[in-house]
Amino acid sequence: MTPITRRPSMPGGDPIGRRVQSRIYRNGALGVPMPTPRSPGALEDAARKKMSARAFAYVAGSAGAERTARANTDAFDRWEIVPRMLRDVAERDMGVDLFGRHHPTPFLLSPIGVQELAHPDADVATARAAAATGVPMIFSTQASRSMEECAAVMGEASRWFQLYWSSDDDVVVSFLERAEDCGCEALVVTLDTHVLGWRPRDLDKAFLPFAHGMGIAQYTSDPAFMRLATARAERAGPAEPRPRPTPAAIRTLLAMTRRHPGRFTDNIRSAMPQAAVETFLDVFSRSTLTWDDLDFLREHTTLPIVLKGIQDPHDAVRAVDAGMDGIVVSNHGGRQVDGAIGSLTVLPEIVARVGGAFPVLFDSGVRTGADAFKALALGATAVGIGRPYMYGLAIDGSAGVEAVVDHLAAELDLTMALAGASAIGDIDASFLRHR
Repeated sequence: MTPITRRPSMPGGDPIGRRVQSRIYRNGALGVPMPTPRSPGALEDAARKKMSARAFAYVAGSAGAERTARANTDAFDRWEIVPRMLRDVAERDMGVDLFGRHHPTPFLLSPIGVQELAHPDADVATARAAAATGVPMIFSTQASRSMEECAAVMGEASRWFQLYWSSDDDVVVSFLERAEDCGCEALVVTLDTHVLGWRPRDLDKAFLPFAHGMGIAQYTSDPAFMRLATARAERAGPAEPRPRPTPAAIRTLLAMTRRHPGRFTDNIRSAMPQAAVETFLDVFSRSTLTWDDLDFLREHTTLPIVLKGIQDPHDAVRAVDAGMDGIVVSNHGGRQVDGAIGSLTVLPEIVARVGGAFPVLFDSGVRTGADAFKALALGATAVGIGRPYMYGLAIDGSAGVEAVVDHLAAELDLTMALAGASAIGDIDASFLRHR
């Protein structure tokens, strides 16, 4: 026997569940190592061993006492799948259509910033995995590698762009133009992070990656932003007398310098690395936004606009009234508000209130293919993967992200077969009971 490597999904071929199972068992019989664990707990534990303590804290941590993060996963436990028997499920179709494009599975790679914390290839590794698996990648505004670099390795594969709405309009417009030029197919506007939530794991370590020059590659590759940073550097006068620098301060300055575009030897003599970080911290977010500001986006992009962070059914209806093209029911994986409602808990009401006006996407708390089945049954059009793929990235780079996507897709496929659903469109609330 020869080891089995990943095979892309092919219409009319073996369902992915059986193919992935066969690959795992066959390679196990041959002693071929497969570094990316299948169970959620083992996946997280393996990633913890690969990452630095502060990197893992940033990725895994949530707001406050992390009650919202627990509410997300607990919400899945309150719904139970009721399998249906004697249905022809020999062939299964997991495909979905979004914004005029067909996708082989209902999964999305949700936007996650600072991916260099998990792996040096960062967003580019994730982009390669997204292209290999046919799962759309949502480029993060807080990326470690620019959207152009990611698009360059994706070919014709699907990608979207997530926008953190900067306080500088020129930066916003520049991001939108670049996203269109990079072939992005939708704009996902994150609404729930105009200020950072209270995250004790990061606060205990006094670690904000952006202050070290991490996760700002979209900005330092952007002409509008760099004009602001250059002006700031030029305005800087003679340095104020300061206390003797500490070793930590020197390490931070060197980290900024290494990550800034250009040669290290030039950057070390320049004010630009520090000016870029300080400018980012100034313009990152805007807390004055209202529903009326959405017209600005419509004026500056032709992309479908999806609002991310919707938790209240009234906000979902307002998104319809505002002419948006979709929403993501999400609480940022519990990273912003402690004690907030679990996203799955509110999903059915939001779907009912929207009434099919546009796609209702979902993320927050998805750890298994069975979780995805439940979200789809409660009305989600597609399901975002978050922390699990970051853990896969930490464990095995691009191959780890591919493995996580394959494992989730395989479990969803098998869950469909065993529950009696042969297509995503067959999955509805009749397959579930609330306990």
